[in-house]
Amino acid sequence: MDLHVTDLAVARGGVPVLEGVSFTVASGEALVLRGPNGIGKTTLLRTVAGLQPPLAGTVGLDREAMAYAGHSDGIKATLSVRENLTFWADVFATDRVDAALAAFELRPLADRLAGNLSAGQKRRLGLARMVVTGRPVWVMDEPTVSLDVNAVAMFAAAVRAHLAEGGMALLATHIELGLAEARLLELGGFRAKAPAADDFDGAFL
Repeated sequence: MDLHVTDLAVARGGVPVLEGVSFTVASGEALVLRGPNGIGKTTLLRTVAGLQPPLAGTVGLDREAMAYAGHSDGIKATLSVRENLTFWADVFATDRVDAALAAFELRPLADRLAGNLSAGQKRRLGLARMVVTGRPVWVMDEPTVSLDVNAVAMFAAAVRAHLAEGGMALLATHIELGLAEARLLELGGFRAKAPAADDFDGAFL
């Protein structure tokens, strides 16, 4: 099972931002998307994950095989760390709570309310959800925001373990993760062309 993206075109706010994007991520591989702010990395990831429709092209893998982590940590402040992960384990019908706690060194914080965590600890909890899902494809947008050097290393180790189990990862990040397994895809060459001056309808998409 591979992730195939073919001739994908995506839009933000109705305005095309990327077009003709094609790539494959095979089992055990990670692909890192690179490009300047505003180029459309988040839009591309959300489209691949099935959270918004493409303008054109195909994503050749069932969205049910994917787990998405965006800018929000996706945690409930009034639940403990363990309760947050248990909630997601119930949603995805897995028993991977302990594995997630271990991967992000959250065991000492397991009984602490999520609302009382630091920004970095909240981010680690949010990323631990990916382990809990048990899904083969991790789609992640700037996953290392708020993480210190040690936590970045935890995250990289979690990704390596996921790949070693045959999983796949698609990430947008400006941080060097030290993942020798990761390939890079620069998105600069896929910028969508601006509508022609005489294209009245296109100019107001």
